[in-house]
Amino acid sequence: MTVGFVAFHYPVPAHFDEFVARVHKVRAVLRSSPGCLSAECWVTSEGDAVVSTAAWDSDDTYSAAFAAVFSAGVDATFDERECRPRQIFELESR
Repeated sequence: MTVGFVAFHYPVPAHFDEFVARVHKVRAVLRSSPGCLSAECWVTSEGDAVVSTAAWDSDDTYSAAFAAVFSAGVDATFDERECRPRQIFELESR
């Protein structure tokens, strides 16, 4: 079974480009993790949200990937640069 997520992030306009750059750094770490099948960064056509998506070949590799993000010191902190809470949907294939 593959697992993954879709996450919607809502950066304030002044930090939008910076936030996209942050997501690209997280994406790079995720892509280099064992078992990663995909990791992408999207922007809504309205330009109000950054959407990240990723998939792994198992729960174990999914968990390990996020441990790698935190170990790498990549900035994934929710703070005042976002104007509303993130929406994160975890997924599993069936």
